[in-house]
Formats: sequence, C-alpha cells, structure tokens
Amino acid sequence: MSPFDLNEKNINILTDIAIEAGHKILAIYKKDFDVYKKDDSSPLTEADLAAHHYIVEQLQNISNLPILSEEASDIDWETRKAWTTYWLLDPLDGTKEFIKKNGEFTVNIALVQNGEPIFGVVHAPALATTYFGGNGIGAFELKNGHTNSIAVVSHQPNEIWRVVGSRSHQSSEIEKILTALPGETELVAMGSSLKLCCVASGKAHLYPRVGPTSEWDTAAAHAVVLGAGGTVKVLDPDKPFDAKASTLRYNQKESLLNPFFMVSN
Repeated sequence: MSPFDLNEKNINILTDIAIEAGHKILAIYKKDFDVYKKDDSSPLTEADLAAHHYIVEQLQNISNLPILSEEASDIDWETRKAWTTYWLLDPLDGTKEFIKKNGEFTVNIALVQNGEPIFGVVHAPALATTYFGGNGIGAFELKNGHTNSIAVVSHQPNEIWRVVGSRSHQSSEIEKILTALPGETELVAMGSSLKLCCVASGKAHLYPRVGPTSEWDTAAAHAVVLGAGGTVKVLDPDKPFDAKASTLRYNQKESLLNPFFMVSN
C-alpha cells in the first residue's frame, strides 16, 4: 500500500496542482521571458522555476514524501536509493517547445513506488488538456471541463501504423524500427511527454524512444500509459519488438538517465 492514499479527493488535488502550475507557466508564456542556462546548457526559463516552487510547496502540504524534481535533482544516490515512495517532477517538460511557443509542453507529477510510477498527472497548459491515471486506477483525459476514460489501441490488420516521435529530437535508428513494422507507417511528430499520452489515448500505436531522456521526463506519462492498459519497455533498437524486454523502472541506479524505451499497447 502506498503511504499516500490515491483516493478520488487526493487525485483531484494532484490534478489541480498541475493545472495551477500550468496557469503560472502560461502567465510567463504569454509575455517575453528570460532564458537562463543550466549546467548542461539546456534552456531554463522563469516558468520552470515558478512551476517547480509551486508544486513542491503544494506537495509538502499534503505529504511528507521525498521530492525529486528536474529543477532540484542534485540529491545523491546514497540518499535516493533508500526511498521506496517519492514524488518525481518535471515542472516544465518540453522547455524547447515552450521557447518555440508551439504549445507542446507539459507539467509532469508522478508518484513512484518501488521503481514503478503508480500515479501520474500530465498537464498541457497551452492545450488546456490534462491526462492522469495509474495501474489499477485507469487513465483519463480532462478537457473543456469533461473527463473521459482513455485506453491504448491495438494495431489492426491493413491499418497504417501510427508511430509517434519527437519534434525536437529525431534519430536515424527510428527508420530501422519503422522498416521492421509490417505495412505502411505514419510518423506523428509531438513534443514533451505528450508523446506517451498519444499512445495512452489511442492516437498512436507506438512510441519508440532512441534518444536521451531523464526519469522525470517519462514517469508521469508512464503511469498514464499503465492506467490505459499499455506498457513502457526497455528498447533494443536491434530487437525493437522483443517480447522479453524488461519494464522501464525508476530510481534503480545512480544515473537518472533512462535507457531507450518503447511505449505500446
């Protein structure tokens, strides 16, 4: 049992936190904003920090669980490896999409237990769309005040394979995976963790990732995929459809980088 009760009230609180963080992001998105540089030279905006501070404050009000955020990730492995349950955040996933102002950026809040994301909220402020769910909870899309269940879909014979890919990062190894699929393929370009949500909501069949990601990039949407009946498996580009591939897990090693992975039904 999780030390944080994922009842309807708390799920609503978590989605509200993500949505309010999105409002803070949009207030900056709609004006000119400053861009700083992180140690790894990736762009960091005022919006990342505004969302980070708000989410952390709100989570500390409702639980005493540890928090790991992209904007506060300098927690040593000796400390982290003792965690069984913790919050994993990306306050603004898709910073490059934010700077380009194409709307494809998200607020990601995940609850991780024993290496598995058991609940996640993915909110896309500019799209006014929220995905949330987890294994045993189901998966849902909240848009225009309406909440609807979502589920992964299986590819049907003679159907075009809809394969979602990154708008900002693309790899030649994707072509190898597309070629391995029987039949015609269509690449659906998308930014941020919305790519996983495309599979969760049945808008795409597959999302193979053969580029770099960190654990906070994927955990929340991974939980939504699980709630929608899908899987997120470690990907070997030479064996992209290996039935024995292991499930992507979190906080199992010192590095916070993910291996390559495949999202599917």
